[in-house]
Amino acid sequence: MNHQLRRKRYVNDAQLEIAVLSSIEKTGPSYGRKFMTGYLSSVGVRAAENRIGRVLREVHQPYNQFRCQGARNLNPIPYYAGYMGHKLHIDQNEKLVMFGATHVLAIDGFSSKIVAQTTMPVKNNLVIYDQIYRTAVANNGMWDQLRVDHGREFYLTLYVQEKLSQHRYNLSRPPYIQTTSSRNLRVERIWPEVNNRVNYPLKTVLVHLQDQELLNMEENITKFCLSQLLCHVSQIGLKRVVQSWNAHRIPGRGVPNQLAGTGCPFRIPVDLVPGVVEAASMYEQELESTLTWTSSFGQDPFSTEQDRNDAEQLFGQTFPDLSLIFDSVVNHERGLFQEALFRLINVTERYSE
Repeated sequence: MNHQLRRKRYVNDAQLEIAVLSSIEKTGPSYGRKFMTGYLSSVGVRAAENRIGRVLREVHQPYNQFRCQGARNLNPIPYYAGYMGHKLHIDQNEKLVMFGATHVLAIDGFSSKIVAQTTMPVKNNLVIYDQIYRTAVANNGMWDQLRVDHGREFYLTLYVQEKLSQHRYNLSRPPYIQTTSSRNLRVERIWPEVNNRVNYPLKTVLVHLQDQELLNMEENITKFCLSQLLCHVSQIGLKRVVQSWNAHRIPGRGVPNQLAGTGCPFRIPVDLVPGVVEAASMYEQELESTLTWTSSFGQDPFSTEQDRNDAEQLFGQTFPDLSLIFDSVVNHERGLFQEALFRLINVTERYSE
């Protein structure tokens, strides 16, 4: 979305209505006044939350009724983090796992800012370390403590966190704690937002394709192509949720981006954080254990990298902007995603023969 605004500035009612209508095309019905305020702020449009709420109620009554019917109260569980860099929560979301997409987020416990996110076909230690942990530390500094569940996909991340534990701000705390997912409190509260705004709209389309017997999940190319398309399209929605969340106001606390300030108290030189290949090699040599270096949903059908590049280029000629596919899905339109999937399968079959 381009509102022709490079700097945040207040807008009049007519401009605000146009901005909200344009945003609804990209977010669908589930963004209420707080999340929509965050989303608009993240793209340079600044307006009071109550003004945005009024516009949302007026411009699209069916979507407003949808949000009211889905509203529910959550009883908060007591939680404490003293400062940005105290606790880093990392967790995965597997609502789309049967179709080949898994999301992983990292969120700071004090500010509630999401500091890293990614989507992958299958949970993988190396991807999580590189795109979540290493990215978060490089951009923000060292956290005193990691909080994860007992999944094996975090082993490499925990290994490096322990290796770097002397570079933390508070050395008296254990460098990580493993708990059940239900007790990984900060990040667990984000997933309902992701599910409503990304996963459930996409899953509705996928279940419809299954019900119509248009998806043969036993066929390798279908599995592979579905996973690739789903990861790319859902990543678009996930990024929008993250930027909206980080810019929205949490009642009684503040805006995550502002609460995070300049990052963790202790910054670490990036060259001290091993690259993914170095970290994985260290792990395997020191612990005499093996890691899965690459993972895919279904077997990769391409015999050469050139075949893959040619297929991607041909597909891109028909679908140059995947964000349009996500826009259609969150507004209850199935056709474009289905068309893109079948086109990708056709192109992949051509270049994998």
